[in-house]
Amino acid sequence: MCGIVALVDLKGAPVPETTVARMLQSLAHRGPDDAGVAIDGPVGLGFRRLSILDLSPLGHQPMDSADGRLTIIFNGEIYNYVELRRELEGLGHRFRSTGDTDVLLAAYRQWGSDCLRRLNGMWAFLIHDRARNVLFGSRDRFGIKPLYRWNGRGNVVFASEIKAIGASGLYHARLNLRICAEFLYEDRLDESSETFYDEIVQIPAGHAFELTLDGSYREWSFWDNEATSERSPDDPAAAFAELFENAMQVHMRSDVTVGVNLSGGLDSTSILCAAARLHGESESTGALMAFCYRDHAFDETRFVSDTLAQTGAQLVPLEMTPAELWDSLPAVLASQDEPVHSMTALVGYHLMALAARHRVKVILNGQGADEVLGGYGSYFSERWAELIRMGRPASAWRDIVAYTNAHGGDARRRFARACRHVAQSALQSSSRYRSLAGRRHSARAVASKWLRPDLLCQLDFPRPVLPKGLRRVLSESVTRAPLPLYLRVEDRNSMAHSIEVRLPFLDHRLVSLAFSLGSEWKVRGPWNKYLLREAMRGRIPESVRARLDKMGFPTDASTWFRGPLYERIRDVIHDSAFRQSPFFDATEIAANLEAHQAGRADHADRLFTAAQFHLWQQSSGLSA
Repeated sequence: MCGIVALVDLKGAPVPETTVARMLQSLAHRGPDDAGVAIDGPVGLGFRRLSILDLSPLGHQPMDSADGRLTIIFNGEIYNYVELRRELEGLGHRFRSTGDTDVLLAAYRQWGSDCLRRLNGMWAFLIHDRARNVLFGSRDRFGIKPLYRWNGRGNVVFASEIKAIGASGLYHARLNLRICAEFLYEDRLDESSETFYDEIVQIPAGHAFELTLDGSYREWSFWDNEATSERSPDDPAAAFAELFENAMQVHMRSDVTVGVNLSGGLDSTSILCAAARLHGESESTGALMAFCYRDHAFDETRFVSDTLAQTGAQLVPLEMTPAELWDSLPAVLASQDEPVHSMTALVGYHLMALAARHRVKVILNGQGADEVLGGYGSYFSERWAELIRMGRPASAWRDIVAYTNAHGGDARRRFARACRHVAQSALQSSSRYRSLAGRRHSARAVASKWLRPDLLCQLDFPRPVLPKGLRRVLSESVTRAPLPLYLRVEDRNSMAHSIEVRLPFLDHRLVSLAFSLGSEWKVRGPWNKYLLREAMRGRIPESVRARLDKMGFPTDASTWFRGPLYERIRDVIHDSAFRQSPFFDATEIAANLEAHQAGRADHADRLFTAAQFHLWQQSSGLSA
């Protein structure tokens, strides 16, 4: 929705307005419709506005309370603001605007930090509470909206993006070598509050904080998706369907055009079908637009066509050559501030650009469904191991046979791997086993000749104990990996084109319901996301509801690096700056490229990681 910045001078000196304005300028893409700065002595607040609700000047920020005690800057949406407004009016509050910022400010004034538990939405906000002499802030339950913090000598800086902290002129960028090592050796991204920039951290998802103006800082969690007890409603599928319909209804509250990113999969199809029902009920004019990436190597035409036939949505296809995607990599990395996971991030960037060209300002997307509802293939083995661990090997075998009959493969091998997984999980409690596993992991890292060994000392060995049971694994997927990475990529890609993305599957009521159910509602027999499949029975095309494969927005990088992108990636690897890199063995990576191009090996992931990291480091000016 917007971009926010804040600068606090802990020495009590007045904050220069020019500094806040400079930080805001770096976030102009997040809010092209309006800008505002409020300076109150040692506290400077800045705001860039993307107008979604209450398009009038009354939605301007920074916004003051009527008594002047509070000033807020707020990035996000409070979807239940209509209901909260009615409740607060009953308590005597009066409102000047029709938007959600005014409601959020009143909610804090009425309930203090307890207001967070009442909010349904995505947010990152800061409130200067003059009566208490604190800066209060929070980030939504899942971290959909970003907020970064840097503590300098005598200053604390907050911003929606890292680049705005750099624009303050107070922070001098340095690489966080530990995060670099975790990424280059282990492909880990956004798994903690740390960033690639030394001393710049993210406010954790589901947290709130208070900063007193003398520098005292307190941070706490207000949300835990695992705290829900496993109590099932009488009809979980019907309960989920009803709640999903309501979540879609509140997520479509907007004063601007709303569109949908459509992949042909279960999640985006569920969203588009529900959006079409609501679009029709509201008697809105014009067709609902669905933006779709087409790669001929991953043909989802049948599923997309069935969905369009049911919804009447207008398909807006994105077709790009591999070269066009690759040439946009510098722009994508500049918008992200940090490296990305794959070329799929480039597809997302251009889908948002396509929506912007069609004057759509809000996109509904399916992020979160896989992590909450059990969408990834790895969750099957976790479920089978869980059943064996519970003393139900016969149930595990039946599920494995059902899965194998539908997907192919060898059921006996799958069962043996599940048993091995149970044994390894049990051994993790042994410090001796963990130490041995750590040494083996370290040895494999050393054997990876494409990286110089200097970074190895930055890694932690042995690795932490992995969670046991599908419920814990899903919780880790939501809070640690991969969801935080996907949310970061989604936010930067959309805001680079001044578009707001809304994620109905991360309505916290849906998440609470899903975590209250047993694992059999996530993975059952050959089916992933079993709860969603049952909830969408009769609501989406049966061809999509019953499909077994999963694509998303894939790219065929392995083929591209052998063909149309071979010369481009070769140019990066043979560049003199790459050969002088303190991170890579350029000779080894060049040999990997030739082996890949000849078809002797598949090094696509490694080649993309090395090339994009180098391009990102060079453009960001960060040194080792």
